[in-house]
Amino acid sequence: MSYPGYPPSDGYPAFPGYPPTGQESVYPPAGQYTYPAVPGGYPPAGGGTYPAAPPSTGFPGAGYPAPGCYPGAPQAGGMPPYPGVGFPGGQAPSPMPGPPAAMVQGTQGTIRAAADFDAGRDAEILRKAMKGFGTDEQAIIDVVANRSNDQRQKIKAAFKTMYGKDLIKDLKSELSGNVEELILALFMPSTYYDAWSLRHAMKGAGTQESVLIEILCTRTNQEIREIVNCYKSEFGRDIEQDIRADTSGHFERLLISMCQGNRDENQTVDYQKAQEDAQRLYQAGEGRLGTDESCFNMVLASRSFPQLKATVEAYSRIANRDLLSSIDREFSGNVERGLKTIVQCALNRPAFFAERLYHSMKGAGTDDSTLIRIVVTRSEIDLVQIKQMFTQMYQKTLATMIASDTSGDYRRLLLAIVGQ
Repeated sequence: MSYPGYPPSDGYPAFPGYPPTGQESVYPPAGQYTYPAVPGGYPPAGGGTYPAAPPSTGFPGAGYPAPGCYPGAPQAGGMPPYPGVGFPGGQAPSPMPGPPAAMVQGTQGTIRAAADFDAGRDAEILRKAMKGFGTDEQAIIDVVANRSNDQRQKIKAAFKTMYGKDLIKDLKSELSGNVEELILALFMPSTYYDAWSLRHAMKGAGTQESVLIEILCTRTNQEIREIVNCYKSEFGRDIEQDIRADTSGHFERLLISMCQGNRDENQTVDYQKAQEDAQRLYQAGEGRLGTDESCFNMVLASRSFPQLKATVEAYSRIANRDLLSSIDREFSGNVERGLKTIVQCALNRPAFFAERLYHSMKGAGTDDSTLIRIVVTRSEIDLVQIKQMFTQMYQKTLATMIASDTSGDYRRLLLAIVGQ
C-alpha cells in the first residue's frame, strides 16, 4: 500500500530542484576551524556516566499503512550535544552565555504539540484557506508551523473524513516552489520523510552523497531501523542494494554499516576501551604508512557516541593531533565526509547541523532542499540547540540568515518554524 497523497516507487511529489545538484556540504579545511563548546560539558566532573538519551515521544500511526514506516517519531536527537575537544588550536572557544543547564543537557525543538488542538477545526481552516479564488497562505502557515508532526497527520486524516478530499493534493494544487516543498515535507511522517529523502538522493542519474551522509550517519538505531523498513514498504526496494548500486569502496561499506542500526547505545563510557580504540586508530592511520580503513569503519560505526567522544579525547593525547584532522589527512571524498560527520555528531550534534545550515545559505544561491530538510527534521528534536550553536559559530542568528536568503511565504514559514 502507498502513503496517502504520495505515490510509491512509480512517482514522487514534484518538488522543484529536489534533491539539489552539485551542492555538497563543504567542511572547512583542517586547522581553520574550531568546533564550539556547549555549556555544561561532559563527562561529569569526577567521572561518572552520561545521561540516557531522552525517550521517544511516541508517534501514533494515525491510520497509515506500512507499520514499519510510521511507528514512532524520531527520538530526541539520540545523545545530548557535546563540547568540542581536541580541535585545531587545542582549546574550544568559551561558551556563550547559556540557557539553563537542563536545556543544554537535553534537547529541545522549536515546534511543540499545540495544547488546545482540534484536528477538525484545523482541517476547516485549511479548507477555507484554499477554497475559492486565491489562497490564504498566512492561514496555512499559522496552522502548520504551530502543530507537531503527529498533529499534522491527524489534520490530514480529518480533512479526508470531512471533505472526501486529499489534503496533500489540495495543497499541491494551491502552492508552488519552495513553500510547496516545505509544507509537503512538514506533512510527511518523520520516518517517511527520511526514507523519501534517501530514495530521491539515489534515484535517477547521479547520487546526492551529502544527503546519505546527513541522514544515515546522524540518526539513532531506532530511527535507522524504521527508515530501512519504511524504504522497503513504501518504495518496494532494499536500501542496501540501492546503496551498493550508487556508491562504492570504503564509502559504500560505511553506509552499509550505518544501515544496520546496531551502534552500541550503552551510555556508560569505558575509558580503558577509549584508550585502546584511540591507539588502534592511531596505528591504523598516522602511525603507519598507508591507512587501515576498515579499522576506522569498525570503531566509528559501532561505538556509542559518548564512547566515541572519550576516544577522540584519548586520540588527541596519543597523536598530538585531533581525530578530525587525522581523518582529513588519511581519507578523501565522501568517506572522509562520512567519518567526520560521525565524529562531529559524537562531539556536538547541534553544531554539525548548524554548519550544514550555514553552508546551505552561504555564498551565491541557496541549497533550499538542505535548508528545508534540516529545519523540518530537527524542528521537534534539537533546533533550539542548533540555533544557539549557529549564533556562537557564525556571530549571526539563524533567523537573520534565513531572512536574508529567502523571501515571501517561504521565508515567513521558515521563520515561523525556526522562531526569532
